[in-house]
Amino acid sequence: MAAHLLGAEGLRLEYPTKVVFDSVTLGIEEGDRIGIVGRNGDGKSSLLAMLAGRKQPDAGRVTVRAGTRIGVLDQADVLDDSLTIAQSVVGDMPEYEWAGDARVRDVIQGLLADLDWDAPVDGLSGGQRRRVALAALLVQDWDVIALDEPTNHLDVEAVTWLAGHLKKRWSASSGAFMVVTHDRWFLDEICTETWEVHDRIVEPFEGGYAAYILQRVERDRMAAATEAKRQNLARKELAWLRRGAPARTAKPKFRIDAANELIADVPEIRDKTSLQSLAVSRLGKDVVDLLDVGVRYENRSTGASVEVLKDVEWRIAPGERTGILGVNGAGKSTLLGLVSGSIQPTSGTVKRGTTVRVKTLTQRIDELLPHWDQPVRKVIEGLRTEYTFGTGSKAQSLTPGQLLERLGFSSAQLSTPVKDLSGGQQRRLQLLLVLLDQPNVLILDEPTNDMDTDMLAAIEDLLDSWPGTLLVVSHDRYFLERVTDQQFAVMGGGLRHLPGGIDEYLRLREAEQKGGAAPSAPRSADAPAKPSGLEGAALRTAQKEVSAIERKIQKLTQQIERAKNALADHDQSDYQGLGVEMAKISALQDEVGELEMQWLELSEQIG
Repeated sequence: MAAHLLGAEGLRLEYPTKVVFDSVTLGIEEGDRIGIVGRNGDGKSSLLAMLAGRKQPDAGRVTVRAGTRIGVLDQADVLDDSLTIAQSVVGDMPEYEWAGDARVRDVIQGLLADLDWDAPVDGLSGGQRRRVALAALLVQDWDVIALDEPTNHLDVEAVTWLAGHLKKRWSASSGAFMVVTHDRWFLDEICTETWEVHDRIVEPFEGGYAAYILQRVERDRMAAATEAKRQNLARKELAWLRRGAPARTAKPKFRIDAANELIADVPEIRDKTSLQSLAVSRLGKDVVDLLDVGVRYENRSTGASVEVLKDVEWRIAPGERTGILGVNGAGKSTLLGLVSGSIQPTSGTVKRGTTVRVKTLTQRIDELLPHWDQPVRKVIEGLRTEYTFGTGSKAQSLTPGQLLERLGFSSAQLSTPVKDLSGGQQRRLQLLLVLLDQPNVLILDEPTNDMDTDMLAAIEDLLDSWPGTLLVVSHDRYFLERVTDQQFAVMGGGLRHLPGGIDEYLRLREAEQKGGAAPSAPRSADAPAKPSGLEGAALRTAQKEVSAIERKIQKLTQQIERAKNALADHDQSDYQGLGVEMAKISALQDEVGELEMQWLELSEQIG
């Protein structure tokens, strides 16, 4: 039996206008890996703070086994700006001491390798400061670690490293952590138990995020009709986790038969054929083409010319859903600026279709500033009375008020001034205003900031029925894989397609940092490198097959693009003919999918 580390008995927490917890009893034992989820404002961070000894409950008590060391990562930035990175992480510890500790070296290499060890903290970006705070926590010895939104401001690489570190930090039966995060990939990767905070209670579920979704669907299906809307969204997410989520469906903790039964009547999350057809009718055959594009900037301090992008060719198709990856400073924002027209190339050509309307959801809240002092109700009064989402029999006409409800706004919040909304509420209202401007090309720049997992599911549901071209930059791996059909990386000034998705990107980045050649196939981030099982003639044959498959994929992709463009010239009232052409496109896309699987299998054999 696992040893007890800490526990809570009869916890009650209340504020003048709200009871947050009532009679909550919990326990944490050696080996526990706990993810905490729930809607914003329901008390996730307060629960973490009480268990870690940072906040006192109004009633009840928290007991800690004698000698148990608890480390905490706050959601807020608490770094001392007067210190250097080295002082923040290792304090006054002599170099020979920390340099001789394998864990300390691993943390520094994993989180801070690209930073100047003696640089002052006050000059760092938000993401860099988060990495320093994490390093300062992780270099120390703890029995229990409490992490409050640890992935905030981290890129995909840092999130992947952190997941790997937490999985191997202790043996399976020792240590424990609690993590509050909206990053669902991270939750599913590292947690063996999930606590849902809702309605003044904490409800435990076995397994990570995917298993939690399955159990929640089962719970909601047996509950009263008041949970119907939330249940449907959860079942839709479960369907994606079973059918489409990379590397999740094979996990033994995921009960396959039960999941398949629950999603038997859930359609595919997006009707790609109908959405692409509608996107073509809205956009025509031309969206945005970047042809041999390059961008240079002048370094203000040195006066030297810096090349950010070079020889980029990207022909964006109607209805395309693409995720963009790249380290900070790689040129992602520059690339998207070329698409939106806010940045002009210094070489090459950008061709833009005559019907294209691009709208960008930025990390700022520019769309809200004109309405800063207005209540939400006043903001939506000036909008159109009705908007249509979806296609065909699934088309829905919704008022702005109904859309606000889908995005989690209560009737009481309609009277709240925009400036008094929470960060997540402001972000959702901003997205609503962008969508209601009716663009046909939508760019999302880090759209998941300040969102809880339920709101992310609601936004994904809304985007599923949005008929247009979608380009997404996000550090949230789950969101990126959920709403996009393909990923590209900005690397070395160029744009590279990633048939192996985010795993392939992580391998390419690892090879880039080591200064070696880019590997040819994706491998999971935490799997040890395996030697190639092929040698001699067999290896050469496999390499030739990989090259042949790449040529076939390129040829089929060109055929798909031509077929989509041809739809724009087809009689839009000829529904039967359009259906036949879209069926041909779907068949070509299926063929590409099969070839990509062959490519992945062969590439793994080659190593």
